[in-house]
This record gives sequence, structure tokens and C-alpha cells, in this order.
Amino acid sequence: MAKWKYKIIDSRDVEREGLFKGRAREKLEAYLNELGASGWEIVNVDFNDLTEGHGTFVGIAKKLVQ
Repeated sequence: MAKWKYKIIDSRDVEREGLFKGRAREKLEAYLNELGASGWEIVNVDFNDLTEGHGTFVGIAKKLVQ
């Protein structure tokens, strides 16, 4: 039987930048891509508006325990 490891993900972990100290879409994508490259799969996410190039989200990721 597969065993999973879980992680709470939070866009507040991404460095802020810009005039209004928001989080750039590119930085958020880089954060998610780093998680994916490390074997994490996002299984749930709750987010605020990202259409302006910034926003926040919190979710759950899982990773197969080797």
C-alpha cells in the first residue's frame, strides 16, 4: 500500500515584491514548479483572485514516501 507525506502550501511563503508589495504571478508559478520538481502534487487549493498578477492561496500537497 502506498504511503503519502502531506504538506500545507501557502503563497505567503513566496517573497513579496513590487510597488504594492504583492506577489508576482511568475514568483508564484516558480514556487509551484519547485514543489512539483521535488515530487509534491497539489491535491487541494483555496485561492484569492490571481488575475491582477498577485493574490494568495493555501492548499495541500502530497508526496509519495519512498
